[in-house]
Amino acid sequence: MPKLAGEERAAALKSLPGWREAEGRDAIRKEFRFGNFAEAFGFMARVALAAEKMDHHPDWSNVYDRVDIELSSHDIGGVSERDITLAATIDAIAGAKPAGPR
Repeated sequence: MPKLAGEERAAALKSLPGWREAEGRDAIRKEFRFGNFAEAFGFMARVALAAEKMDHHPDWSNVYDRVDIELSSHDIGGVSERDITLAATIDAIAGAKPAGPR
């Protein structure tokens, strides 16, 4: 699967509210905030199941009510359509909750 670049990549990101280019690597990222740790962890469990079905796994971290996610297709060294699809799936799982302030 080829890397997304230029207008194609910009259009894909426009379709994903809150997702943006990651700093320092060829990836996209988004921060999700929840009411508490249990909600954040439940979200991560649902994302993990979806990602496993896609055989495409996020780079992520969790601190209490916050989950930071970065997506990149490691085999091509950048963002592909698989990342866009997983990002849309993650947003659907989160109920398209907007990212909190960073």
